[in-house]
Amino acid sequence: MDDFLRAQNWYPALKHYTFKSSFIPLEPAEIAALAAGDEASETARGVIARLKPIMKEVPGNSFVSVDCCAPTDTERFAGKRGAVFSARSAWTFLARSAKVREAAAAGLATCICVRPFRRMNVPREFRLFIADGKLAAASQYHLVRHFRRLDGVRDEYWKLLDNFVKKVADKLPVPAVAMDVYLTSGHEILVIDLNPFGPPTAPLLMRSWDQNWAAVAEPKLKLMSPPVKISGEVKVSF
Repeated sequence: MDDFLRAQNWYPALKHYTFKSSFIPLEPAEIAALAAGDEASETARGVIARLKPIMKEVPGNSFVSVDCCAPTDTERFAGKRGAVFSARSAWTFLARSAKVREAAAAGLATCICVRPFRRMNVPREFRLFIADGKLAAASQYHLVRHFRRLDGVRDEYWKLLDNFVKKVADKLPVPAVAMDVYLTSGHEILVIDLNPFGPPTAPLLMRSWDQNWAAVAEPKLKLMSPPVKISGEVKVSF
């Protein structure tokens, strides 16, 4: 993982285009506690104590992750999209995430990131595929279903996303990156996360990383297709 892709490293370059965030560096013993899923030891309580004053500065709920990944594999994330209010629940949330524990065990998780929680409108989240400083393609992020209203604004959204990448390209020292963003109702674009351009990052509707990124087929903003409707008499034989 390129060091720039760690949240605490890309944040200074993109802080005007993302959520206000705070970062707590973790000591080796704290990383080990996280890797072990330790929720209640003295080491865990020490991290919780450091989290408290930072989270008190956040109005409402917080979204808490580590610098290389978010605990999206937990039951709490599925139910509350990652919203936490107390420092203790934030640490517990991280410690119960297999993804976070594995990252800590591999030495990839070096700090905890805290930002205000924002309930996002699912159709407005996108993954941008940036190669050679240009937006090569973009994909609907949540592949849950076809959102009919996105069809009518596809071209408009592509232009907004393309112009955004042109504006921030000189702030990205890596040659290629997959950037997750949120497009607000006021057409402001907020960076959610930066990911490696390639595995283990999912290519979503781009299907595969093995393709010519300089010549992606139109339309370059990929959306889920509408469901196929079958009419008339349908004969089925077994």
